[in-house]
Amino acid sequence: MCHSLVSKYNISGPRYTSYPTVPYWDMDSFSLKKWKASLIQSFNESNSTEGISLYIHLPFCESLCTFCGCNKRITKRHEVETPYINAVLKEWHLYCKLFNIKPKIKELHLGGGTPTFFSPEHLNALITDILKSATLAEDYVFSFEGHPNNTTEAHLQTLYHLGFRRVSFGVQDYNLTVQKAIHRIQPFEHVKKVTEMARQIGYTSIGHDIIFGLPFQTEAHVEDTIEKTKALLPDRIAFYSYAHVPWIKGNGQRGYKDTDVPSGITKRKQYEIGKKRLSEAGYLDIGMDHFSLKTDTLYLAREDNNLHRNFMGYTPSKTQAMIGLGVSAISDSWYGFAQNTKSIEDYYHLIEAQILPISRGHILNNEDLIIRQHILNLMCHFKTAWDDNTLRFNDLPRDTHEA
Repeated sequence: MCHSLVSKYNISGPRYTSYPTVPYWDMDSFSLKKWKASLIQSFNESNSTEGISLYIHLPFCESLCTFCGCNKRITKRHEVETPYINAVLKEWHLYCKLFNIKPKIKELHLGGGTPTFFSPEHLNALITDILKSATLAEDYVFSFEGHPNNTTEAHLQTLYHLGFRRVSFGVQDYNLTVQKAIHRIQPFEHVKKVTEMARQIGYTSIGHDIIFGLPFQTEAHVEDTIEKTKALLPDRIAFYSYAHVPWIKGNGQRGYKDTDVPSGITKRKQYEIGKKRLSEAGYLDIGMDHFSLKTDTLYLAREDNNLHRNFMGYTPSKTQAMIGLGVSAISDSWYGFAQNTKSIEDYYHLIEAQILPISRGHILNNEDLIIRQHILNLMCHFKTAWDDNTLRFNDLPRDTHEA
């Protein structure tokens, strides 16, 4: 790729998880009342057919990983587990009160933070209580993010018995120098152990997350990490770019210099060599940093034209409504977005007051909805068309245009 193009576009921007992206949400026209109305409308339109998606944010980690852009609270005090789970369950029941029938859950994902910071017993209590207030779609999918250093057989067994069949493990990079810089010492043997254990228990989709552009990382490090990953053959891989934003992430990313982070040109080379090695190993490019084997549901969904992307990433099927529980979690009614407060203390206070802990959001207008669908088409199907009358602006000419 032309170096001038890489330099031109190698700038910081908002993480693309929605349209409009979070920094461009219109708070002036947003209200909790409007958010509830949009969710109720979406639920009534889609719950009986699609069901809903449920994302649960579990923010606690025992140590700080400097590559991480998620909202987290660093602590070794596990007594925080019970009050947090109780608050999440109260938030769930506040949402359930909005609906005239039980929600039908199609997808459920545990993210973080570190979901496996929580004990298997507490995770069991959380999921069991949620399911008491819901029904399950026939083809439901439960998934969670596991830390290879602390995901135990008990975690895997407990969640498997609750219906989980997908797990993703954060690998990042296997080079020790890189691992020290990002404060994530994680030997290959740990990843190998949990990957094989999950497979033996019966998990049908195991994912690995790999990052390029990390401090002190080289093309050789990326190649070595992918070579080791090939030996374990996870079903899907997320291969994405490290975001160096010390002015946002604070001291965590100030442990190394800007010059220790690969340049834009180098990052592009790391991505290209990584993508080539993944292709050689049989992984197909699903889109926007996701790869999978032909046997994985992501690839099958792409082939069947059912691939979808939401705040949880790529999924093999669509739900119109997604509810996010826990601090900083984002919900999506299709007609609007809402994000919870990022402060655990504020979250507890609002939940105890029986108030949904929303801190900001956006209600989509007609133009937003049209652009959003076009972008989804491009991300999931690599094309979109203007001849669909439902995706047209009134002032567009009537000829067919395809992008």
